[in-house]
Amino acid sequence: MAQKKKSEVTKQGEQNKHSLTPDKKAEVYDFPQETYRFWYEKMLLARRFEEKAGQLYGRQKIRGFCHLYIGQEACVAGAATALTKDDKWITAYRDHAHPLILGTPARAVMAELFGKVTGCSKGKGGSMHMFDKNVNFFGGHGIVGGQIPLGAGIAFAEQYMGTQNVCICYMGDGAVRQGAFHETLNMAMTWKLPVIFVIENNGYAMGTSVKRTSNVTDLYTLAEAYDMPSEPVDGMVVEEVHLAVARAAERARKGEGPTLLEFRTYRYKGHSMSDPAKYRTKEEVEAYKQQDPIEQVKRRMLEKGFGDEAYFKQVEKEVKAIVEDSVQFAEESPYPDPSDIFKDVYVQEDYPFLKE
Repeated sequence: MAQKKKSEVTKQGEQNKHSLTPDKKAEVYDFPQETYRFWYEKMLLARRFEEKAGQLYGRQKIRGFCHLYIGQEACVAGAATALTKDDKWITAYRDHAHPLILGTPARAVMAELFGKVTGCSKGKGGSMHMFDKNVNFFGGHGIVGGQIPLGAGIAFAEQYMGTQNVCICYMGDGAVRQGAFHETLNMAMTWKLPVIFVIENNGYAMGTSVKRTSNVTDLYTLAEAYDMPSEPVDGMVVEEVHLAVARAAERARKGEGPTLLEFRTYRYKGHSMSDPAKYRTKEEVEAYKQQDPIEQVKRRMLEKGFGDEAYFKQVEKEVKAIVEDSVQFAEESPYPDPSDIFKDVYVQEDYPFLKE
C-alpha cells in the first residue's frame, strides 16, 4: 500500500481540527416542557457546582485529585431522561455531575469532596470515588478503564435476575486503549448483556489528543470488531444524547445486547485541577464554548416558549442557593472517626479485623 504524502496527512489533520462533534443539522426536537426544564435545571446545577468546587480546590478546602465536568453536562442529563430510575450507572473519575443529575443531594456530593462523614461515600471516596446506591450510581473509578468490566458485570447481574434494567457504563477516550475495554466488549456481545458503553470523547486523554494516540479516531468504529451496534453522538446537544441512549436501551431491553456510543464532547477546564491545559489553543476552547450545551437548551426553551427570562433568573438564584448551602453543610460536617476505616468493608458488621 502506498504511503500518503506528507501534504495529504497535514491536510487531513487540518480538516480534523474542531471535529470532535458531528456536523450540526437543523433538527426539530419534540420533547415536552418538563423534560427541557429538567435538562436546564440539572445541567446548570452541575455547572455551578463544579465552578464552586474549582474555587474551593484553590482554597485547599478540597484535597487530592479533582476532575471537573464543565462542558460535558449534556452527556449525563440526556441519558438520565432516556433511562429509568431502576437502571444502573457507573463511570470513571470525572464523576461529580452524575450523582447530582441523578438526584443525589448537593450536600452529600460536596461533603464527599471535603472528605466529611456526611458525604455520599462517608468521606472515604473523595472526588474520584463517589457512590450512591439510592440513585443506582455504582461510582466513579480512579483506575483507567477499571469500571468497564464492572459495568458489564452489573449488566450480567440484571440479565441473570431477569430484570429489564440496563447498565450505562461511561469511560474517557483514553480508556479505549486498555485491554479490558476490548475484552469486555467481546464478552458483552457474546452474552448479549444489557449494557450501554459510552465513550466521553473530549478529545484528550489527559493532555494527549486522540489523533496522536490512536490510528482510529472515530472511536465508535472500534465496536465493529465485535459486531456491536455503535454510533457517534453530538455530546454537546442534550437531545441527541437522549435519543441515542433511548435507542440503545430499547435494544438492550429486547435482549439484543450492548451498544457502544461515542459522545463527542469537550471539557472547558484541564484534565484535572493541576492541569493548565497549555496543549490547547484559546481558539479551540472558544469554538466549543460557542456550542455550550446549557446555552443550547436555553435557546430552544425560549424558542418553544418553555421558559422566559424570569424563569431562568429564578433557576439561577435557586441553584446558587443550593450550591452555597452545600458548601456550608460540608464546612460544618465532621470528619470520619479513625475507627470508621473498619466499617463498610464487609457485610458482617463484627468482622474480626486484626488491629494490633
